[in-house]
Amino acid sequence: MFKYLSQIWQAKDLRNKILFTLGMVLVFRILAHITIPGVNTAALQSAFDQNSILGAFSLLTGGSAENFSVVLMGLSPYINAVIIVQLLTVIIPKLETLSKEGEQGRQKITSYTRWLSFPLAFIQSYGMILLINSQSSTPIIDNMSDPSVILPIMLTVTAGTIILMWIGELITEKGISNGVSVLIFAGIIAGLPSIAAKVFALASQDTSKLIPFTGGILITIILTVVIIMITEGQRRIPVTYAGRSQSIKGEQASLPIRINQAGMIPIIFAVSIVSFPGVIAQFMANGESAWVISAGTWMQTNFAAGTLLYMTLYFFLIIAFTYFYVSVTFNPDQVAENIQKRGGFIPGIRPGKQTAEYLKVVSNRLNLFGGLFIAVIAVMPILLQKATSGTGSIPMLISGAGMIIVVGVVLDLIRQINAQLMMHNYEKFY
Repeated sequence: MFKYLSQIWQAKDLRNKILFTLGMVLVFRILAHITIPGVNTAALQSAFDQNSILGAFSLLTGGSAENFSVVLMGLSPYINAVIIVQLLTVIIPKLETLSKEGEQGRQKITSYTRWLSFPLAFIQSYGMILLINSQSSTPIIDNMSDPSVILPIMLTVTAGTIILMWIGELITEKGISNGVSVLIFAGIIAGLPSIAAKVFALASQDTSKLIPFTGGILITIILTVVIIMITEGQRRIPVTYAGRSQSIKGEQASLPIRINQAGMIPIIFAVSIVSFPGVIAQFMANGESAWVISAGTWMQTNFAAGTLLYMTLYFFLIIAFTYFYVSVTFNPDQVAENIQKRGGFIPGIRPGKQTAEYLKVVSNRLNLFGGLFIAVIAVMPILLQKATSGTGSIPMLISGAGMIIVVGVVLDLIRQINAQLMMHNYEKFY
């Protein structure tokens, strides 16, 4: 371990990238603890203790919502903008053409995503502030109806999201791994100490909670191992390339396709969407019309975290986003074309269209297993907690979605660090 860390430190470029990433994460954590002036923190804590819907935002905000910080909404508006733009890419031919124009096209789509993030963040900031303020018997912010009070807060929160978006892009460009994933990962890890302290306190005060406490730790370890195995698992498709020598067999290679091709992205998308009905219900329940109040109450009851409808929607959204995300990132036609250009073919499959169709079928089958896997992992801790509620249930140290995100980011970091080390060691000889 010490030798590995020593190799990382000796590689100057890698060391600078890691230090830059850690510095940006530190800036994010400092921003997450800067509370907006004029907020009643005691009423805020009471609101989060009483409402499980608000707790769902912690996955994306890293605790900044609970502190009512300047980065109150985290990266959720940016993630929503990414979802909208990717959906429009499938619908609008011009955007679809841009997505196929290589790096220049991707930069334009990224620019559209940034511009869309600002109005989304501004609108969502009002809804988020109003939602949190409505969940406490004591007002968290006084004079909410006064524009001179609410507008500065909305602009501050919107600016916080834009700053986080910028930090994420800086990490992607100058640091290690995907910046958005790293910030979400940092937010989840930052929340673990307080949850662990709460769990340990409950287990030490009540001996009846020792069994679920021990079981929770064992399940967390087992799920982590399973997540690593599936995340690293892949289907290797044999590919034969025409040999440069007189060899009859040619050059043998393989095309690896991961079981979980989408990684943690479907989880992040699904959490953003599945929390939305509960947020809307909060506003409807405070409406003036009887049917609006009734509909809001029904949505609050059925879309609360842990309900059957919530878990069902969560489960199928993850599978749907798995297929959708892979359809955007993996192009069988392009892969088949690249294989054919290099003089390769899959044994038993004709080059060109048949190869593309074969790759599409394999990818869809793997998407089914991968989507089911991450959906089951995301829902399982919720089911286990409900099943053990009669035997002294205690909070999970980390949710299934959190485990997938953490494991996915850690594995990606390790892969990128190893690739940078290999490049560094290779360059020493030249």
